[in-house]
Amino acid sequence: MAPTQLSTIGSFDLKSKVKLNFTDVTVSKWQSRESGLTVVHLDYDAPIVKGYFVVATEIFNDSGVPHTLEHLIFMGSEKYPYKGVLDNLANRAFAAGTNAWTDTDHTAYTIDTAGEQGFLQFLPIYVDHILYPTITDASFVTEVHHINPAAEDAGVVYSEMQGRENTSGDLASLRQQRLFYPKDSAYRSETGGLMEALRKLTADEIRQYHSSYYVPHNLCLIVAGKLSTQALLETVQSQVEPRIIAHKQANGPVPPGWKRPFLETPSATPFKISEPREDTVEFPEKDESLGELMLSFVGPSYADYLDRKAIDILGIYLTDTSVAPLTKEYVEIAEPLCTWIGFYENTRASFIELAVYFGSVPTEQIDGLSAKFKESLQRIIKEGVDMERMALVLKKDRLKVRISLESQGGDFFSGHVISDFLYGSRDGKELDPAMAEIARYEELGKWTSAQWANLLEKYYVNNQAVIIKSKPSAALSESLEKTEKARVAGQKESLGPAGLERVAKLLEDSKKEHEIPIPSEILTSFPVPDVKSISWIPVQSYLNEPSSTSPSLTGDRSLEEHVKRDGKDLPLFVHYLDVKSDFITLAAYISTASIPENLKPYITLYQSSLFSLPVTQASTGTKLTHEEVVKALDNDIVDYGVQLGMGEYFTDLIRIGFRVEKSGYEKGIAWLRDLLHGSEFDVERLKVTAAKIQQGLPEMKRDGNTVANALFGEALWTESSASKVAGLMKQIEFNPALVEKLKAEPEAVVADLKKFRSYVTDPANLRIAVTGSITSLPEPRTAFSKHYEPVPSVKLAPVPWQSQSLSELGKNPVKKGIVLSLPTIESSYGIHVTRIFQGWDHPDAAIIKLACEVLDGSESFLWKYIRGSGLAYGANLGADLENGLLSLTLYKCPNSYQAYAEGAKVVKGICDGSIPIEQTTLDAAKSSLVYSVAQSMSSPGKAASMAFVNETLRGVESNYGRGMLETIQPVTVEQIRETITKYILPLFNAESSVSFVVSAPGKADEIKESLEKYGFSVESRSLEVSDEDMEGSESGSDDGSDDSDTSMHSK
Repeated sequence: MAPTQLSTIGSFDLKSKVKLNFTDVTVSKWQSRESGLTVVHLDYDAPIVKGYFVVATEIFNDSGVPHTLEHLIFMGSEKYPYKGVLDNLANRAFAAGTNAWTDTDHTAYTIDTAGEQGFLQFLPIYVDHILYPTITDASFVTEVHHINPAAEDAGVVYSEMQGRENTSGDLASLRQQRLFYPKDSAYRSETGGLMEALRKLTADEIRQYHSSYYVPHNLCLIVAGKLSTQALLETVQSQVEPRIIAHKQANGPVPPGWKRPFLETPSATPFKISEPREDTVEFPEKDESLGELMLSFVGPSYADYLDRKAIDILGIYLTDTSVAPLTKEYVEIAEPLCTWIGFYENTRASFIELAVYFGSVPTEQIDGLSAKFKESLQRIIKEGVDMERMALVLKKDRLKVRISLESQGGDFFSGHVISDFLYGSRDGKELDPAMAEIARYEELGKWTSAQWANLLEKYYVNNQAVIIKSKPSAALSESLEKTEKARVAGQKESLGPAGLERVAKLLEDSKKEHEIPIPSEILTSFPVPDVKSISWIPVQSYLNEPSSTSPSLTGDRSLEEHVKRDGKDLPLFVHYLDVKSDFITLAAYISTASIPENLKPYITLYQSSLFSLPVTQASTGTKLTHEEVVKALDNDIVDYGVQLGMGEYFTDLIRIGFRVEKSGYEKGIAWLRDLLHGSEFDVERLKVTAAKIQQGLPEMKRDGNTVANALFGEALWTESSASKVAGLMKQIEFNPALVEKLKAEPEAVVADLKKFRSYVTDPANLRIAVTGSITSLPEPRTAFSKHYEPVPSVKLAPVPWQSQSLSELGKNPVKKGIVLSLPTIESSYGIHVTRIFQGWDHPDAAIIKLACEVLDGSESFLWKYIRGSGLAYGANLGADLENGLLSLTLYKCPNSYQAYAEGAKVVKGICDGSIPIEQTTLDAAKSSLVYSVAQSMSSPGKAASMAFVNETLRGVESNYGRGMLETIQPVTVEQIRETITKYILPLFNAESSVSFVVSAPGKADEIKESLEKYGFSVESRSLEVSDEDMEGSESGSDDGSDDSDTSMHSK
């Protein structure tokens, strides 16, 4: 993997070019001699082109300027001074809008497009917004901070941080930053902004920050995907650099006086933690039973790639499965010390910050846990690292890198490139070693047990830690509420009537300024690319179906001929899908339709225990313990999992999936057979699994979105629905009883599970999909015959659609409303549903998707009227063609009824013609659907999966999505208006829709009354979260992870 010869294109010099020798990706890093602008191209074959436009953003206070500026970038630029113009143009570029995030050390602006043409058209416009935004006072008022007529502080950024500042994660992270870093380090700062600082922030401070940091020599344009590098650089040079020159910013790579953020400032000063630093942080929570623990250490240097990879591997070795040392000791025990453990790293200027998190720790265990952790590591070091298991961890992690490269292509390295821009050498020489992933695995494979132990000792035992103990406090919850109420009351008194009138006028004037329409000529001057410019991944498919004589489903006959050359027809339904891949995926789709209703609630227990029960192997008769099963699966299978359905669809199917190397194809089939037929329902393992499920229910009950979806599912489907009985509401009722039954009558539970399994293993309920390079398999059918014969000849049951389980309300959704009060949330969530047609083959299937996109696309009607008015963080329409239902989902609303009413206003206005649909809006919606279809088939695995779903589950052609794009092209504005009137308008009529709302208690009655006035018959409910939910349960996690990065803030 050696750098190639340097070259020049125009003003851009090639700093480094690397052709990776383990994947088909070429990386080139360029920098302009004139402007200092950096461009990196990750070149690889893929239908999606991705852009990451990165600015190094350093701040030495908690004002939140980097985060607030991120939001203001999207409010218009000098050349395009209109709110929403960026997303409107992005939608015309075969994209789905834009996005961004702010991290501790950088802000990244992103765009994904289907194909090269739209990306290159859009890039100069995006960069114009980044370098030359308007940053108006009006934008500051609406996006950052204002005081509303009720004297409450608001604004998009302020509201976002208000919802996060007092969470356990944010409080702990901020305290950790303060204890860990010196006072002159920018790494101490809350880049999102603390509320007190946001209330004092001014637009001028943001403008000043922008002028200092948003400069060409501090901007890196990272482009990942298939396009011409020369065309990319020529676009930048011809359309971006002239603007830079006109602004007199073409000052070369290192202008006089420029200090590179983090590397040439006090933040780069090395330091050591010579003694433990410890603090306790309280967070507001009525349930005081569980807290958290975070340990932080100074790790290796940024460029010490081998030690960094070794530390990453150590974290996996210690925690990744139920047999990993720390998980086994802390989680897989009768009284868990935590529910998960995670090892993480953060890149810094002079070192890598290492962190260890312990989640859901019993409060009484928090104080002693860090000492116990150190003792555990000392024991592991003394006993020695299990080199057999370490070899397996290295093998699996290397295979997962290959999977990521196959699914993501060069985009896998985008994070490496961002870090190189922030912390790498200017000459680009560190880019090559930073991406040498496979070489590091080879080097670590030579390590001894002593080397692994020494690394563990160096960084986690002998190294001093910053220890943050997070403990819940019911009193703090009450005091915060009282303090905030008093502050707002004081603010109201201070403003007085005249002041309140002034702030109200300021807000209204600011909103009006944003309502200035975008001139149509700006939009129409941006041509929509040609769909033919997109490269699609080819898929061949062949169906082996008992008693069927059908030929290949798609593609030429080579796949069919290859499969038929191998033995006789199988007595199983096996759908072969051939795509270019280094891996084979085996997926069993099992119908649950025939499972009796009294057994169906066992679905959750069955799925959760599937890979952790003792198994008797059919081929040898050997009985494996659950630990031996976990180890053997890790050895034979690259990854595996079980779920209901495919995303939100076909959830009456249990999907069991395995990904194997080609050489492991037969082993994957054997494991599928053994897990389905040979598992032993060991009572002790079932108890542990049921306890884990029980441990997870309280957290689910605290999440408003989860509860809203559970409420929706409970009302619209019967007990025969697998997703309903596996959902929150049913499991709240079923699982506690199951835990008790496992204690009192374990044999009865085992008997039920055996009956349950008899339906799961019925060949009439089984369909299997095999995807990958099928034509490279020597025995695509014989491998099945060895493990699945004899199989009785039975008639295959139909694919179960969720619509078969609709309740009477689901079949006729009218008048009904349910408002559920949930004390753990501060906002509200709404789901509103009406009836439409069913089936992907319906004549209006394409146009209903397009109509939804017209309404809820980025910067379109629902975005502007609902999100733009601050009535909801999200408002999305969805056409569920499996059930024949159309829904409006409202997410994080101050009052969900107000958002629903605003949606009704705009939809009715469209239908009566008072609100026009512009042709440019329709063009953008069509373009966004092109991106959506391309993205759904953007990797070999996705393309094959979509072909299976279309052909086997939906019953339509393999290339259904591409056909839909042809169908929508001639659709007119009037046809869209007619479609909205016919299918979407009924959503806003109580006589033809139903409403489900989950709300904070303080708003529940108001929302209920509003819905009743609208015409709904509304039922009130409540869902209490009590201390009993947390008692008497075990918990565990094979792959505990923290899904929130508290240092990052998104658009």
